[in-house]
Amino acid sequence: MKRPESAKSPRDAEAASPNLKLRGADVLPVSPRDGQAKDASKEVNILAADNVEHQKVVVLLSGLLYISTSASLILLNKHALASFQFHCPNALLLLHCLLAVFLVKMFEVVGWIKLEPLKWSIIKIWFPVNLLFVGMIVTSFFSLKLIGVAMFTLLKNLSNFITIIGDWYFFGRTYSLQVWCCLILMVGSACFGGYTDLRFSLEGYMWQLLNCIFTSAYALYLSGTMDRVAQFTTSKERMTEFSMVYYNNLLSIGPILILMLGYGEVITLPTQAALTNPEFIIVALVGGLLGFGISFTSLWYMSRTTATVYSLTGSLNKILVAVAGILLFAEPTTLRNLMSIVVGLAAGVIFVLAKAYGDEGDIGTTGRCAWAVRINLGPGLKRMMVVTHLGS
Repeated sequence: MKRPESAKSPRDAEAASPNLKLRGADVLPVSPRDGQAKDASKEVNILAADNVEHQKVVVLLSGLLYISTSASLILLNKHALASFQFHCPNALLLLHCLLAVFLVKMFEVVGWIKLEPLKWSIIKIWFPVNLLFVGMIVTSFFSLKLIGVAMFTLLKNLSNFITIIGDWYFFGRTYSLQVWCCLILMVGSACFGGYTDLRFSLEGYMWQLLNCIFTSAYALYLSGTMDRVAQFTTSKERMTEFSMVYYNNLLSIGPILILMLGYGEVITLPTQAALTNPEFIIVALVGGLLGFGISFTSLWYMSRTTATVYSLTGSLNKILVAVAGILLFAEPTTLRNLMSIVVGLAAGVIFVLAKAYGDEGDIGTTGRCAWAVRINLGPGLKRMMVVTHLGS
C-alpha cells in the first residue's frame, strides 16, 4: 500500500528536498542566500583590511611630509641667514609673509580652501596676537642666525617651561610630577648646553630667550582671542587654521616694514650681494614655500593621527634637525655639549608622553577626537600648527 504524503519519514523528506541539512538531531532549512551572505561578508572583510592598509600608508606619507617640511624649513632658513652674508633678516621674513598671503589667496581662488574675509571687527581683536606672532618669528630669525641649529632646537624647549608656568599662573592648571621633572631636565640641559657651547653668542642666546617668551605668550593669548573672534566670523565659529595663517601673515607686513625701517634695511637691502646670487634666491623662495607648506602638512598629519603622536613626532623631529645641523653646517661641539643636547631633546620626548598620560587621568573622555582634545587642552599648550612655522 502506498503511504500518504503526510506519513513520509524525516529521511524521506531530506532525500526529497536538497535544501534541507541535518544538524545533529534537527533538520534545518538551508537558504540559497546563505552562501551569498558569506561571500559578501568575505568581501567586506577584504575591503576593510585594504582600507586599514591604505590608512597606514596615508599616515606614514603625511608624517614623512610633515617631518621633511619642518626639518628642511629650519635648515634652509639657517642656510639663508648664515651662509650668504645676507644682513637683512626682516626683509627675508617679509618675503615669506608676502609669499604665504599670495599662496593662501590662490588656494582660495581655486576653491581648495575657504578664508574668513577681512573685517575691521576681527582685526581689532586679532592685532595684539599678530604682534606676538611677529615678535616670535623675528626673534627666531635673529637667534637662528647667531647660534647653531642644535642649540637652537635645544633652547626651544624652554618655551615649554614658560608656557607651563603661564598655564599654572593664569589658568590654574596643574601638572604631574613627571611633567615638572622633565621641564627641570630641559632647563638644566639648556643651561649646561650653553655653558659647553663652543660657539656661544650672548646676543644669540638673548634673542632665543626672547623667542621663547614670545612663543609662550602667543600660545597663552591665542586661545582666548580665538573665542572672542568667533562671534564676528561668518560662521560664528572659530576661524579656520588657514584663515589664521592669512590674517597673521597679512597683518605682519606692516610691523615688519617698520622693523625694516628701524634697522635700516630699506637702505641696505639693495646693496646686499646675496641678491645677485641665484642660490640665495632659490633658498629664500623654497624656504618661503616650506613655511607655507608646513601649514598643510601639519594639518594633514594631525587629522590622520592622535595629538600625542603628532607632538611626539615633533619632539623626535628636533633630534633629527639637531643632528642634521651639526653635520651640514659643521658646527663645532664637544662630548659634554653633545650629551646636554641629547639629554634635553630626550626630555622633550618624555615630556610629551608624561603630559599625555597626566592629562588622560584628568578628563574622562574617550575616542580619537576626545583624545586629541584631551592632550592639547591647557589653554596655552595648543599646537602652533596654525601659523607658518618660519623657523620658529
